[in-house]
Amino acid sequence: MTSELTTPDATTPTSPPEATPSDPRRGNLTLAAVLLAVLVVPMSISGTAVALPAITSDIGGGASGQQWVVNAFNLSFACFTLVWGSLSDRLGRGRLFAVGAATFAVGSVASALAPNIVVLDIARGVAGLGGAAIFSCGAAILSSAFDGPARLRAFALFGTTAGIGVALGPTLSGLLVDTAGWRPIFAVQAAVLLVVLAATPVIGLARPAGDAGAKFDLLGTVLLVLGLLAAMVGIVQGEPWGWGSPAVVASFLLAVALLVGFARVESRRPAPLLDLELLTHARFMALCLVPVAASFGFVTLLTYFPTFLQFVAGQSSAKAGLVIVLLTIPVVVGPLAAGRAVGAGVKPLVVIWIGLGALIAGDLGLLLAGPDTAVAVIAVPLLLAGCGMGLSAGLVDGQALALVPEEKAGMAAGVVNTMRLGSEAIAVAVYAALLTGLVTRRGEEALAGVAGVGNATDVVGKAASGDLEQALAAAGPDVREQVAPLVIDAYNSAFHTTLVVLAVVVAGLSGVIAVLLRRGAGAR
Repeated sequence: MTSELTTPDATTPTSPPEATPSDPRRGNLTLAAVLLAVLVVPMSISGTAVALPAITSDIGGGASGQQWVVNAFNLSFACFTLVWGSLSDRLGRGRLFAVGAATFAVGSVASALAPNIVVLDIARGVAGLGGAAIFSCGAAILSSAFDGPARLRAFALFGTTAGIGVALGPTLSGLLVDTAGWRPIFAVQAAVLLVVLAATPVIGLARPAGDAGAKFDLLGTVLLVLGLLAAMVGIVQGEPWGWGSPAVVASFLLAVALLVGFARVESRRPAPLLDLELLTHARFMALCLVPVAASFGFVTLLTYFPTFLQFVAGQSSAKAGLVIVLLTIPVVVGPLAAGRAVGAGVKPLVVIWIGLGALIAGDLGLLLAGPDTAVAVIAVPLLLAGCGMGLSAGLVDGQALALVPEEKAGMAAGVVNTMRLGSEAIAVAVYAALLTGLVTRRGEEALAGVAGVGNATDVVGKAASGDLEQALAAAGPDVREQVAPLVIDAYNSAFHTTLVVLAVVVAGLSGVIAVLLRRGAGAR
């Protein structure tokens, strides 16, 4: 997410209601329980980024382990969004919402108690599994529990709450890291979800909304999850293992085989997890690529720019979290601004193109960031990148769902969000692999001429993970002052190169979007 977490389309057709609270107080409690859970998920995504240097310093893990703190959550969230939605129609939305909240709480407790990076990565994956249920089942609950203006209000609050979670995550986490350490971040999340679980009995939506006897697409689910997992392992481990190593090549080949198998299975299923016909709709796919562009242009910054601020600019976790608010504020206000613009007669695609342009301009504008750069200098680029995310949030979903038949609207929403969340996991992994490789190579080159450095490989490895103090400790006390500016410069240079790559990727995706939109218009 944030991840980009957006307002579901309030007009999307739903299954027959499971229950409608006749008591307004019960309806308000239902809404409060869902929104409280929804608040925690994006806070967890954006807030964890600020804690990464502290986590690495405390329990180690290096750059690869650090990446999986983020990637495990994102991958698990992305893989199971469609799965939870399908299961909730068979087993009951309220019941699975509670299961999701409990799963997230368990993952958060395990994260807070993690003795090493492996346990933490696994725990984050468990939390991501629960987060997928909270969002997919929570949206379905609101759709079933409210009608008319009340439903519109509920979904508006759903989107606003998600945006607030994205915005508050870095600030709250930064303050906790500086005052109490990184572990309380996850303990707080678990405590909030225990409150949510206490309120779930008021939801009372246990009866399935659809055909409980319909056969669940288990084979398709397994192929999709394993295929995405194999691809992610190849991307994340490409740098440490070597891109041409047998393990990395095998991971990519396995991913291709599994995803091709998934496509074949889905093409033959009477009730598939994913109807592949949706992927042949040019205009629909163009809109699906907009959040993919936002993943590369925004989510990568949300995840790793706090580390840059701490490593290169020497800021504390708390200050880095406050600076990131400039990036996240537009995510809260952008959807409302976009809606008002469209309501005033601006074409939706114009707003979307403005957002894509803002992403590119924001990424390139951050080339101004450096060791001595004032926050005022990078404020505009951060706001632009945030606008690139915020302006498309919600607007893309509504435009995409309007293109498909009513009976496929739920599945179409699943496709949009799976591409959104899956691309976030991939974008973060690609960013981290590229940055790590560049820092390693440039750091080794810079340290080659320094006599007395301990283990240069160890020094640049710790620098690549964003831990300056550990890098300098590995260099040795005699050369500490000499090494510090060299590794900071290596990180800064690598970050700037990565920014250019991100802008090029967003520009390339924008070109593909333009081609698909033109093709879709021609088809009509």
